[in-house]
Amino acid sequence: MAPRPKTRDRIVLESLALFNVQGERNVTTNHIAAHLGMSPGNLYYHFRNKQEIIAELFGLYEARVDSFLRLPEGRGVTVEDKTFYLESLLAAMWDFRFLHRDLEHLLESDLELAARYRLFAQRCLDHAQAIYRGFVSAGILLMNPAQVEALTLNSWIIVTSWVRFLCTTRGDAADLSQELLRRGIYQVLALEGGYLAPEAQPAVKALYEKLYVPLEQVVPG
Repeated sequence: MAPRPKTRDRIVLESLALFNVQGERNVTTNHIAAHLGMSPGNLYYHFRNKQEIIAELFGLYEARVDSFLRLPEGRGVTVEDKTFYLESLLAAMWDFRFLHRDLEHLLESDLELAARYRLFAQRCLDHAQAIYRGFVSAGILLMNPAQVEALTLNSWIIVTSWVRFLCTTRGDAADLSQELLRRGIYQVLALEGGYLAPEAQPAVKALYEKLYVPLEQVVPG
């Protein structure tokens, strides 16, 4: 039998679940305490306010992305790595979707978090650019440095804005699903289409088919 999570860990995990389903703006510390069956005072013993909980969750998200958004050690990248990066990104986006949905509000509300996010964003862009250069070195993508830089930036814009795009076009944040987020990852992959080396196209085509979600499901008529 698994040990019961510590109170602090329970607060973090349940807050994440509530933020993801209801949106961070709609959840107060009183809501979190009631959901956990504890007094607000008990919650404040572990976290002084909601911003501290959000900062803790951002740290978890940051560590998750840092753990996979890096070049493999001791070998070149392969098409299989492309699958790994995209699926890891999809899982992180889904598990911490409230961060993507309410990002501007969260950063405006906490200057320290905003400073952390800027460093995180720069690190992600640096690592993503290194990964794309790795695909070029492996002969999977045929690109020059300026194209790599542009592809990196465009991919980042899609990843960080996709959840908000879904919320604005669908009108219901609770309607989000992993399938809808998968289309966002497909959009990132689609950016590379014109740069794929011929020998890599069959394997990547299979990945396209795995990630594709029809547009009418994403933007209902």
